Amino acid sequence: MAEITGRALHYVFKIGNRSQNSYFFRNILGMKVLRHEEFKEGCEASCNGPYDNRWSKTMVGYGPECSHFVFELTYNYGITSYEMGNEFGGITLKSQESINRAIKHNYPMKDAENDQKLLLSPDGYKFYIIPECEPKNCDPVVEVNFHCSDITASKDYWVNLLKMKLISQDSKSILLKYKELQAGLRVTQISEAINRAKAYGRIAFAVPKAQQQGISDMITEAKCTILTPLIELGTPGKETVRVIILADPDGFEICFVDEEGFGKLSAVEENAESNLDKYIKKDPFENGSNKEKQSDKEVETK
Repeated sequence: MAEITGRALHYVFKIGNRSQNSYFFRNILGMKVLRHEEFKEGCEASCNGPYDNRWSKTMVGYGPECSHFVFELTYNYGITSYEMGNEFGGITLKSQESINRAIKHNYPMKDAENDQKLLLSPDGYKFYIIPECEPKNCDPVVEVNFHCSDITASKDYWVNLLKMKLISQDSKSILLKYKELQAGLRVTQISEAINRAKAYGRIAFAVPKAQQQGISDMITEAKCTILTPLIELGTPGKETVRVIILADPDGFEICFVDEEGFGKLSAVEENAESNLDKYIKKDPFENGSNKEKQSDKEVETK
């Protein structure tokens, strides 16, 4: 393909406790709940990981997904923790306000490089905070950082195959975007082997539906990995979208969803926050009425 007209959408986190994460993302990072969806069984495209059980999806961010990079909080009922690997490097935000809220609420915070502050989510995901005011009319999310084993192979895949623009690079790291004003994707080489464990994530991009088949053909021709071939995914009461799920040379997951369908699916819900709170309140695994909580290792997979 000569070009992929991509738009960065969101990064997927698996979370073990919705109440604790709701507090962190809302009260510390200052994000808003954009929509909340409940599902009775596992996703055909493994959106909730390799689990065939009831699960929920909560989208949070600083603004609507049509103009901001947001985060998908995936919760599998009954699973309270996930084994952390070393695939995920961290999220970088410009948000002095988050630092102020962490101080106000006595939330643990550490010093990081370049005057940044480090906040850990309840599940241990890293958020690096640049001490600058959240930019007006601009997304505070600066970049998503994940790790690779070979920066040359990763550059070849992401730039030459997926057609992302190379914004900057050094001997161990590259910064990529489809468009200049989007959140960036930073790929950093580490010395140890990549361990995706069970807390592995996924990044999503929107592309015109007409480009999806070309992406599929291109990946097939290059003999690279397609985890889920083009498939239609429905959400109860909402728009059906078409997705294709890929994996880069280290297994990092990439979702390309059709822009036309996703633009409608991702509309902000007025009752998203109250809807999330309602399901947290009635969840037996989170309010202590169910004693059979499990780690990810104890759950039947697909």
